[in-house]
Amino acid sequence: MAAYKRYRKEDSVSYSLGITLTFELLKFITTLPDRHGRDAIAVDGLGKTEYVNRVFVHSAMKQGDTLDKLLKLCKDSDIEVVYADKIFNVLSQKDNCYVIGEFRKFESGLDKDSSHIVLVNPSNAGNMGTIMRSALGFGMNRMAIIRPAVDAFDPKVVRASMGAIFSTEFVYFDSFDEYMKKYGDRELYPFMLDAKIKLHDVKPQGKFSLIFGNEATGLPHEFSKIGKSVIIPHSDRIDSLNLPIAASIAMYEATKADF
Repeated sequence: MAAYKRYRKEDSVSYSLGITLTFELLKFITTLPDRHGRDAIAVDGLGKTEYVNRVFVHSAMKQGDTLDKLLKLCKDSDIEVVYADKIFNVLSQKDNCYVIGEFRKFESGLDKDSSHIVLVNPSNAGNMGTIMRSALGFGMNRMAIIRPAVDAFDPKVVRASMGAIFSTEFVYFDSFDEYMKKYGDRELYPFMLDAKIKLHDVKPQGKFSLIFGNEATGLPHEFSKIGKSVIIPHSDRIDSLNLPIAASIAMYEATKADF
């Protein structure tokens, strides 16, 4: 018990809180070769099942098909199952959480030939997770994150993403300039409240990046000089849309021809 503490950013592991997220985690390790295009035996120097250290199960977890499926998946992947109720008091703040997966943080990458979401200094864990979920739904699950920024492996992000984080490519950059040096050869669309181009008038051609600012302050003014700045029109009864909604609307509009 003494070895377990609440999640910290500097930890090498994170947690999937709940059985749905843990199923997504176990699905993730079975698709690692497809995601990374590497050998099925080892990814980043680890055997694919080594990404999951163990799965914790609470005694209040009901017996039945769901638990049987979970236990079979763990057995088939040689993943340890630990029954330890007290650990849930440390790792989870939810009363109805009866399964927790412990996984190693994994390295990701960005496909330079694909379109990206760029989040500049995002500070809210729930918002980042929600954007990951929408991005996966619209086929834009490649994300550049500009520091300072929330930790993508925070269990709050994992939970809000509903497991989408396990299917999302994401890379942190110390500055937007650093991102541009590596991935700048594309159409750029910063979303700004004082932009003149309305979203429905934007017709991306080829690869592009949708760029969003901090929840509280938005993008700095200098982003108006980058690419084509865009606004999502709405009634004057609100000042602005919140970040996950704005990002979701933008992703839908940019990709709707694909669906």
